[in-house]
Amino acid sequence: MELTKNFVKAKRPCADGYRWFIRHGQDNCDYQHLLDALVADGRVDDACWLLTQFGPTDALLALDALEADAIVFAGSLQVRAGIDIAGVLRAGRTIRAGGGIRAGGTIVAGEDIESAAGVFGGAMLDAGGHLKAAWGIEAEGAIRCGGNLRAGWDLRGAASIEIAGGAAIGQDLVAQGAVGCGKGLRAGGAIDVRDTVRAGHGIEAGASIDCGRHLEAGWGIRSRGAILAAGAIKAGESLHAEEEIRAGAGYGIFAGLDVRVDAWEASAKVFAGRRPEGLMSGWWEGAAATSSHPHRATRAASTSPPR
Repeated sequence: MELTKNFVKAKRPCADGYRWFIRHGQDNCDYQHLLDALVADGRVDDACWLLTQFGPTDALLALDALEADAIVFAGSLQVRAGIDIAGVLRAGRTIRAGGGIRAGGTIVAGEDIESAAGVFGGAMLDAGGHLKAAWGIEAEGAIRCGGNLRAGWDLRGAASIEIAGGAAIGQDLVAQGAVGCGKGLRAGGAIDVRDTVRAGHGIEAGASIDCGRHLEAGWGIRSRGAILAAGAIKAGESLHAEEEIRAGAGYGIFAGLDVRVDAWEASAKVFAGRRPEGLMSGWWEGAAATSSHPHRATRAASTSPPR
């Protein structure tokens, strides 16, 4: 792609950036050459702005390894070994590495990000498509994923995590901000989030779920430990915990929100180590370890806590 002065000016760049283009650019200059020149001159933000305005290309940059201060590439990056960037790592399409992907600044790809090891971003981590790592995924800023997320180890975010598709995490999910998942959310270990957790489908954890605000799932919620929230707990179908289920003071626990009341016994069961306080809806299945009639269930009222 070639960019003319009038073409760039039509995008209404900042005055300082346009002056740089007039001084350093040439009419009909190559798109990627201009991105490289901006990065080389320390104008990484301007390079990112240019990529946002003019979009990705089908170019492919294939390398054995990649180490740089920053890179803004309009096409796809394919690296046989690892990627180590001191600042910003951005690609218009995909980023794939046979080793780890690490950047001291943001990592942004218009499509997929895939690593045969781990992914670490010193700031925001943003994949327009799928985000996959054989090891862990971690960012010191927000994590956004426009497709499905897969992490062999932990998923850790110092801010919010937003996943349009489903998430499969081999070990723990730890986040300081809110976590939103368009489909199912599954962690092989604990889910420890200091804000709200919402999933369009179900939530499953191999250890406890501990939520700093509300916990919500369109389907069921299952934990091999406890299910704890500082706010409300809401499930469209069943709730199952090997230990306790506990909502925050003054908040309720709701199961079967998307199930007919006459189907609660089959599809809105509530099972825990002991009967939860504040159970507002759902079919109390009981606690097998403590109940003298483990197969006997009692129905929780939909408008008030069971007695």
